[in-house]
Amino acid sequence: MKPITYVSADEAVKVVKSHDHIHLSSVASVPHILVQALCRRADAGEIEDVRFHHFHTEGPAPYSEPKYDGILFDQGFFLGPNVRANVNAGYADYLPVHLGESQKLYRSGALRCDVAMVQVSLPDENGYVSLGTSVDCSIAAVESAGCAIAVVNPNVPYAYGDLVSIDQFDYFVKDDTPLVTANFAEPTPTEVLIGKNCAELVPDGACIQMGIGALPNALAAQLVNHKDIGVHTEMFADGILRLIKKGVVNGARKKIDTGKVVASFLLGSNDVYRFIDHNPDVLMKDIKYTNDPWIIAQNPNFVSINSATEIDLTGQVCADSIGTRIYSGTGGQLDFVRGAIPVPAW
Repeated sequence: MKPITYVSADEAVKVVKSHDHIHLSSVASVPHILVQALCRRADAGEIEDVRFHHFHTEGPAPYSEPKYDGILFDQGFFLGPNVRANVNAGYADYLPVHLGESQKLYRSGALRCDVAMVQVSLPDENGYVSLGTSVDCSIAAVESAGCAIAVVNPNVPYAYGDLVSIDQFDYFVKDDTPLVTANFAEPTPTEVLIGKNCAELVPDGACIQMGIGALPNALAAQLVNHKDIGVHTEMFADGILRLIKKGVVNGARKKIDTGKVVASFLLGSNDVYRFIDHNPDVLMKDIKYTNDPWIIAQNPNFVSINSATEIDLTGQVCADSIGTRIYSGTGGQLDFVRGAIPVPAW
């Protein structure tokens, strides 16, 4: 393994030029130390029209704020609470894309990635790092970027699956800031009822995908008496972790990745992050794999479970907006719905 030379965050972000497009690793792994350094350059008037792309991010999102209008501009693939108001006010933007296809934007060159800013684990003995809680389309960004910056953080779990060689990075920055956490919220009575109704539709031996939010945890709480459940999903949180510890989730009947929990990004408590660290039973994979309907369909009895914000009178389900207000994003819901459609016997 080649020795790593570290630079400061301020030194690393000097590579960013006006009009560049930047990818940020997402959810709990946002490289805030680099964002803060870039904001210092923006405050000094050194850059303009720098654009940001990412999945759901946690923590401050100054790149979407009105004060940086014309200097920093957010164009995320998915909205979190930290950017939602600014998007709907017109100070930031949303790029509608199915999450499984987000990586194609980079790999095809349809969307530029001038600089990839990601947070990674400590390297292993072979010189590979894990993207931890934010594999998603960050691997595609690192592969496609003109320059890749890695923030090496010992708090980022080393997760098996798709790893990245340190040779693919141009700059390394040290940081030991703890990852953002989202603790398990006990479900409300209404959520308990929804969870019970959904759990009745999940047979023993099923492979499941669940979206983000309170309802997935409410459903997980109602699956405690099920057997041999498998997980192939974009993300999982503490609700699934509880089922793993109870032996409900073991992946024994999965046709592919048998016995493994497969995901692409995570947001949960520190218990979740510690659980995936050096755990061979968990695979954190490129979004092109987790969200590929053909891959999804190879696991029998696949059940896709997602929340909706609105359902119209014709039965169309909407998960990304409320009326004319963008709420979250297209996400990966349709990727999994397509993969879960039973193949007819001819």
